[in-house]
Amino acid sequence: MVALQNGDPRPFEAWVRQDAASILAFFRRLGASRSESEDLAQEVFLKVFRNRDHYQPNGRFRAFAFRVARNAWIDHRRRGSVRPPSAAGGVEEGEERPPIPDRAPSPEERASRREQAGRVRDALAQLSDGHRMVFELGIQQELPYSEIAGLLGIPEGTVKSRMFHAVRKLREILEGGEA
Repeated sequence: MVALQNGDPRPFEAWVRQDAASILAFFRRLGASRSESEDLAQEVFLKVFRNRDHYQPNGRFRAFAFRVARNAWIDHRRRGSVRPPSAAGGVEEGEERPPIPDRAPSPEERASRREQAGRVRDALAQLSDGHRMVFELGIQQELPYSEIAGLLGIPEGTVKSRMFHAVRKLREILEGGEA
């Protein structure tokens, strides 16, 4: 980002190529459709580029980018253009699931994986927005608690508590009992 501030766009272009999938997946797991995720990701890239002069290099750029993504998500929700959380990460009509790169699994293995992925999506959809956001940033995006706290503007202890409760509820749901 500092290079971009100094007039060199190549690192920014490399970041877009490298993290586009993470940004898209972030929005998908929060409940956005594929097209909404693509629109939101474009919005994030534009906002990061337009606000490059406001970036302070005192933290990780990835945390800064996900703060922009989180704010874009909040704005999107305020506009009321989000599907219900029960559809979080689901596949829309006419949309194909991306192939899972692996050895050639048997049809039974594929069916079992699809069923498990559906159960996980459904379980994530049952979490509150705050718990789902902390889980997404901590587990899926691998951000440390301190960065999540800064990004969300909450104490680190709250991040730890939300993560604990999110994991506990997911475990209870996936093991068969409702939390």
